[in-house]
Amino acid sequence: MARAETESLLLDLPLGPSFDRERRLRKRGVWPVVGIDEVGRGPLAGPVVAAAVVLDPKRVPRGLDDSKALDAETRAVLYERIVKNATVSVASVPARDIDATDIRRASLLAMRRALAALPLTPAFALVDGRDRPDVPCEVEAVIKGDAIVMSIAAASIVAKVVRDRLMQRLCAHYPVYGFSRHVGYATPEHRAAIAAHGPCPYHRMSFSPFRADAEEIEDEMGDLINAA
Repeated sequence: MARAETESLLLDLPLGPSFDRERRLRKRGVWPVVGIDEVGRGPLAGPVVAAAVVLDPKRVPRGLDDSKALDAETRAVLYERIVKNATVSVASVPARDIDATDIRRASLLAMRRALAALPLTPAFALVDGRDRPDVPCEVEAVIKGDAIVMSIAAASIVAKVVRDRLMQRLCAHYPVYGFSRHVGYATPEHRAAIAAHGPCPYHRMSFSPFRADAEEIEDEMGDLINAA
Protein backbone atom coordinates (compact mmCIF):
# COMPACT_ATOMS: atom_id res chain seq x y z
CA MET A 1 0.00 0.00 0.00
CA ALA A 2 1.36 3.45 -0.93
CA ARG A 3 2.48 5.71 1.89
CA ALA A 4 0.01 8.48 0.95
CA GLU A 5 -2.86 5.97 0.97
CA THR A 6 -1.79 4.61 4.37
CA GLU A 7 -1.63 8.12 5.84
CA SER A 8 -5.09 8.86 4.45
CA LEU A 9 -6.52 5.77 6.14
CA LEU A 10 -4.94 6.77 9.45
CA LEU A 11 -6.43 10.24 9.18
CA ASP A 12 -9.87 8.67 8.70
CA LEU A 13 -9.66 6.77 12.01
CA PRO A 14 -11.72 8.30 14.86
CA LEU A 15 -9.74 10.30 17.38
CA GLY A 16 -11.06 9.21 20.74
CA PRO A 17 -14.62 8.16 21.56
CA SER A 18 -17.58 9.36 19.53
CA PHE A 19 -21.30 9.88 20.14
CA ASP A 20 -22.20 7.99 16.94
CA ARG A 21 -23.79 4.93 18.54
CA GLU A 22 -25.94 7.03 20.84
CA ARG A 23 -26.95 9.35 18.00
CA ARG A 24 -27.99 6.47 15.73
CA LEU A 25 -30.09 4.90 18.47
CA ARG A 26 -31.75 8.22 19.25
CA LYS A 27 -32.67 8.71 15.59
CA ARG A 28 -34.41 5.31 15.73
CA GLY A 29 -36.41 6.49 18.73
CA VAL A 30 -34.37 4.41 21.17
CA TRP A 31 -33.69 6.63 24.18
CA PRO A 32 -32.41 7.04 26.89
CA VAL A 33 -29.11 5.31 26.09
CA VAL A 34 -26.82 4.59 29.04
CA GLY A 35 -23.09 3.92 29.03
CA ILE A 36 -21.79 1.54 31.69
CA ASP A 37 -18.25 0.76 32.76
CA GLU A 38 -16.50 -0.62 35.81
CA VAL A 39 -13.16 0.07 37.44
CA GLY A 40 -11.18 -2.09 39.84
CA ARG A 41 -11.12 -5.63 38.51
CA GLY A 42 -7.40 -6.08 39.09
CA PRO A 43 -6.51 -4.60 42.50
CA LEU A 44 -5.69 -6.66 45.56
CA ALA A 45 -7.87 -4.46 47.78
CA GLY A 46 -11.01 -2.38 47.70
CA PRO A 47 -14.30 -2.62 45.84
CA VAL A 48 -15.08 -2.92 42.16
CA VAL A 49 -17.01 0.22 41.16
CA ALA A 50 -19.36 0.67 38.21
CA ALA A 51 -20.93 3.84 36.83
CA ALA A 52 -23.92 4.34 34.56
CA VAL A 53 -24.12 7.59 32.59
CA VAL A 54 -26.82 8.98 30.30
CA LEU A 55 -25.32 11.93 28.44
CA ASP A 56 -27.43 14.89 27.40
CA PRO A 57 -26.95 15.09 23.59
CA LYS A 58 -26.95 18.89 23.84
CA ARG A 59 -24.40 19.04 26.66
CA VAL A 60 -21.78 16.37 26.03
CA PRO A 61 -18.59 17.46 27.83
CA ARG A 62 -15.58 17.99 25.61
CA GLY A 63 -12.47 15.89 26.16
CA LEU A 64 -14.14 12.62 27.19
CA ASP A 65 -11.84 9.64 26.80
CA ASP A 66 -10.92 6.31 28.34
CA SER A 67 -10.14 7.14 31.99
CA LYS A 68 -6.83 5.25 31.70
CA ALA A 69 -5.71 7.70 28.99
CA LEU A 70 -6.26 10.73 31.24
CA ASP A 71 -4.26 12.08 34.16
CA ALA A 72 -5.89 12.49 37.57
CA GLU A 73 -6.37 16.26 37.24
CA THR A 74 -8.13 15.95 33.88
CA ARG A 75 -10.32 13.14 35.16
CA ALA A 76 -11.38 15.28 38.13
CA VAL A 77 -12.35 18.21 35.87
CA LEU A 78 -14.30 15.96 33.50
CA TYR A 79 -15.98 14.19 36.42
CA GLU A 80 -17.44 17.51 37.61
CA ARG A 81 -18.67 18.31 34.10
CA ILE A 82 -20.25 14.87 33.68
CA VAL A 83 -22.16 14.90 36.98
CA LYS A 84 -23.33 18.46 36.27
CA ASN A 85 -24.59 17.82 32.73
CA ALA A 86 -25.59 14.13 32.65
CA THR A 87 -27.67 11.60 34.56
CA VAL A 88 -25.25 9.55 36.66
CA SER A 89 -25.34 6.70 39.13
CA VAL A 90 -22.60 4.69 40.81
CA ALA A 91 -22.56 1.31 42.57
CA SER A 92 -19.92 -0.94 44.08
CA VAL A 93 -19.32 -4.47 45.25
CA PRO A 94 -16.97 -4.84 48.25
CA ALA A 95 -14.00 -7.13 48.61
CA ARG A 96 -15.87 -9.66 50.77
CA ASP A 97 -18.48 -10.16 48.06
CA ILE A 98 -15.81 -10.43 45.38
CA ASP A 99 -14.27 -13.23 47.45
CA ALA A 100 -17.66 -14.92 47.84
CA THR A 101 -18.16 -15.11 44.06
CA ASP A 102 -15.46 -13.98 41.64
CA ILE A 103 -14.39 -10.68 40.10
CA ARG A 104 -16.31 -11.21 36.84
CA ARG A 105 -19.61 -11.83 38.61
CA ALA A 106 -18.93 -8.99 41.03
CA SER A 107 -18.25 -6.60 38.14
CA LEU A 108 -21.51 -7.57 36.42
CA LEU A 109 -23.37 -7.14 39.71
CA ALA A 110 -21.91 -3.65 40.16
CA MET A 111 -23.05 -2.77 36.64
CA ARG A 112 -26.57 -4.03 37.34
CA ARG A 113 -26.71 -2.04 40.56
CA ALA A 114 -25.49 1.12 38.83
CA LEU A 115 -28.15 0.87 36.14
CA ALA A 116 -30.87 0.13 38.70
CA ALA A 117 -29.86 3.23 40.67
CA LEU A 118 -30.53 5.60 37.76
CA PRO A 119 -33.54 7.91 38.25
CA LEU A 120 -34.75 7.00 34.75
CA THR A 121 -35.26 3.78 32.81
CA PRO A 122 -32.79 3.30 29.93
CA ALA A 123 -34.02 1.85 26.66
CA PHE A 124 -30.55 0.67 25.66
CA ALA A 125 -27.23 0.06 27.42
CA LEU A 126 -23.75 0.32 25.91
CA VAL A 127 -21.34 -1.64 28.09
CA ASP A 128 -17.56 -1.81 28.03
CA GLY A 129 -16.00 -5.22 27.42
CA ARG A 130 -17.27 -8.61 26.27
CA ASP A 131 -19.75 -9.43 29.02
CA ARG A 132 -23.33 -8.21 29.05
CA PRO A 133 -24.96 -7.69 32.45
CA ASP A 134 -28.46 -9.03 32.94
CA VAL A 135 -30.42 -5.77 32.89
CA PRO A 136 -34.01 -4.95 31.82
CA CYS A 137 -33.10 -3.35 28.50
CA GLU A 138 -31.25 -4.22 25.32
CA VAL A 139 -27.47 -4.33 25.74
CA GLU A 140 -24.53 -3.99 23.38
CA ALA A 141 -21.13 -5.03 24.71
CA VAL A 142 -18.37 -2.98 23.09
CA ILE A 143 -14.78 -4.19 23.34
CA LYS A 144 -12.57 -1.22 24.32
CA GLY A 145 -15.80 0.74 24.54
CA ASP A 146 -14.28 3.28 26.92
CA ALA A 147 -12.02 4.41 24.07
CA ILE A 148 -14.75 4.29 21.39
CA VAL A 149 -18.12 5.29 22.86
CA MET A 150 -18.73 8.65 24.57
CA SER A 151 -21.21 7.37 27.14
CA ILE A 152 -18.92 4.51 28.16
CA ALA A 153 -15.94 6.87 28.36
CA ALA A 154 -17.96 9.11 30.68
CA ALA A 155 -18.87 6.10 32.83
CA SER A 156 -15.22 5.03 33.00
CA ILE A 157 -14.20 8.48 34.24
CA VAL A 158 -16.93 8.59 36.90
CA ALA A 159 -16.15 5.08 38.14
CA LYS A 160 -12.41 5.76 38.25
CA VAL A 161 -12.72 9.03 40.15
CA VAL A 162 -15.19 7.59 42.65
CA ARG A 163 -13.09 4.49 43.29
CA ASP A 164 -9.85 6.46 43.66
CA ARG A 165 -11.53 8.73 46.21
CA LEU A 166 -12.86 5.71 48.12
CA MET A 167 -9.34 4.28 48.28
CA GLN A 168 -7.97 7.61 49.50
CA ARG A 169 -10.52 7.57 52.32
CA LEU A 170 -9.58 3.98 53.09
CA CYS A 171 -5.94 5.04 53.29
CA ALA A 172 -6.79 7.31 56.21
CA HIS A 173 -7.90 4.24 58.18
CA TYR A 174 -5.09 1.92 56.99
CA PRO A 175 -2.17 4.23 56.16
CA VAL A 176 0.49 1.49 56.24
CA TYR A 177 -0.64 0.15 52.85
CA GLY A 178 -0.40 3.40 50.88
CA PHE A 179 -3.82 2.98 49.26
CA SER A 180 -3.94 6.65 48.21
CA ARG A 181 -0.91 6.09 45.95
CA HIS A 182 -1.65 2.76 44.27
CA VAL A 183 -5.44 2.49 44.96
CA GLY A 184 -5.07 -1.18 45.81
CA TYR A 185 -3.11 -2.43 42.81
CA ALA A 186 -0.26 -4.92 43.25
CA THR A 187 2.64 -2.48 43.23
CA PRO A 188 5.94 -3.37 44.92
CA GLU A 189 5.06 -0.91 47.69
CA HIS A 190 1.71 -2.58 48.29
CA ARG A 191 3.14 -6.10 48.26
CA ALA A 192 5.86 -5.06 50.71
CA ALA A 193 3.24 -3.59 53.05
CA ILE A 194 1.20 -6.80 52.91
CA ALA A 195 4.32 -8.84 53.69
CA ALA A 196 5.09 -6.59 56.65
CA HIS A 197 1.61 -6.11 58.10
CA GLY A 198 -0.58 -8.83 56.65
CA PRO A 199 -3.94 -8.11 55.01
CA CYS A 200 -6.63 -5.73 56.23
CA PRO A 201 -10.41 -6.37 56.06
CA TYR A 202 -10.57 -4.68 52.65
CA HIS A 203 -8.10 -6.98 50.91
CA ARG A 204 -9.41 -9.57 48.45
CA MET A 205 -8.46 -12.84 50.04
CA SER A 206 -9.34 -14.83 46.92
CA PHE A 207 -6.62 -13.01 44.98
CA SER A 208 -2.95 -13.92 44.82
CA PRO A 209 -0.84 -13.69 46.99
CA PHE A 210 -3.51 -14.35 49.65
CA ARG A 211 -5.01 -17.35 47.86
CA ALA A 212 -1.57 -18.87 47.31
CA ASP A 213 -0.74 -18.42 51.01
CA ALA A 214 -4.02 -20.04 52.05
CA GLU A 215 -3.46 -22.98 49.70
CA GLU A 216 0.08 -23.44 51.03
CA ILE A 217 -1.18 -23.48 54.63
CA GLU A 218 -3.91 -25.96 53.68
CA ASP A 219 -1.33 -28.23 52.04
CA GLU A 220 0.89 -28.07 55.12
CA MET A 221 -2.06 -28.94 57.38
CA GLY A 222 -2.89 -31.88 55.12
CA ASP A 223 0.67 -33.14 55.34
CA LEU A 224 0.61 -32.88 59.14
CA ILE A 225 -2.71 -34.78 59.34
CA ASN A 226 -1.44 -37.54 57.02
CA ALA A 227 1.76 -37.87 59.00
CA ALA A 228 -0.05 -38.17 62.35
